[in-house]
Amino acid sequence: MDIQTSTKSMNQNIRQLTSLKILSRLLGHELHAQAGVKTVQLSREEVLEIQTTLDIYIEEIVRRSSTHGSVAASEPQMVSARNIEVRN
Repeated sequence: MDIQTSTKSMNQNIRQLTSLKILSRLLGHELHAQAGVKTVQLSREEVLEIQTTLDIYIEEIVRRSSTHGSVAASEPQMVSARNIEVRN
């Protein structure tokens, strides 16, 4: 039983880190693509992708913490990002 619990916990940790790996690769790609300049520019879409990845990671941490009872009841519930069309 203890081995199964340890394996399950390790798999959950790896799954959580996957979101951060994706984020790191997105940023790494932009750094590589803009290697010749000192400042890096990100499009609105790229920033939205980064924000969505972070939101997913945060939601997963909050969900796991709340199932273990370590998050206070006053903790705000995260909602997923939504695609919103902006018109001028």
